[in-house]
Amino acid sequence: MKKELVFSGVQPTGNLHLGNYLGALKNFVSLQKAMNCLYCVVDLHAITTFQNPKELNSNILETTAGFLASGLDPNKSIIFNQSSVSGHAELAWILNCVCRVGWLNRMTQFKDKAGKDKEKASVGLYIYPNLMAADILLYKATHVPVGADQKQHLELSRDIAQKFNNDFNVKDFFPLPEPLIQKSISRVMSLRDGTKKMSKSEDSDYSRINLKDKPDEIVKKLKRQKLMRSRLLKILKIMKIDLKHIIY
Repeated sequence: MKKELVFSGVQPTGNLHLGNYLGALKNFVSLQKAMNCLYCVVDLHAITTFQNPKELNSNILETTAGFLASGLDPNKSIIFNQSSVSGHAELAWILNCVCRVGWLNRMTQFKDKAGKDKEKASVGLYIYPNLMAADILLYKATHVPVGADQKQHLELSRDIAQKFNNDFNVKDFFPLPEPLIQKSISRVMSLRDGTKKMSKSEDSDYSRINLKDKPDEIVKKLKRQKLMRSRLLKILKIMKIDLKHIIY
């Protein structure tokens, strides 16, 4: 049997929050108990939009600390920084030459992130799904934990792998990575806008509960929240906060 290998990455673009923990990190910890795992801080992905170099370096360290604090064990999983391995960028260029423009034009996340000013968006933001494919295929990963927003990119990675194998007549050189989708994904919404996911990139820090927030900070944010009562109660249960501390 072929060795099963999991690959996943997290962008170092700000504070890790409750949504990151429930949607990704908690699952990472479970996977390392059963499979070989590679977990990457994907700083090359982060620079598709401008990053202050000093802040980016700090965020890389903070994200790595978040991995360890969540329970990832360096003795069971490989944890590393993307830009420290030049093969990611090198393979990405090769895959840029394999991927078709039409395939990238179908990627809905670029349209969402670029918005109305897509002509002003960086080329990196447009082709970053190819870098994601390189991240996965460089290690010939067989499985990738994904949420709904990344499933389309994994399908693109499979298409690119298949085309490379066919173009160069190297059957199974790149395995076609399979998605690992949690049976019950905890989707945590923004505290400021209940129609959007909790996000590191949202301007207001009051939109999210950061993993390093102190209890009094969490209570303060929940007091100012705009969520429905049922959704708030779910967050309170997750954070183990007594309802009596919240004033409506």
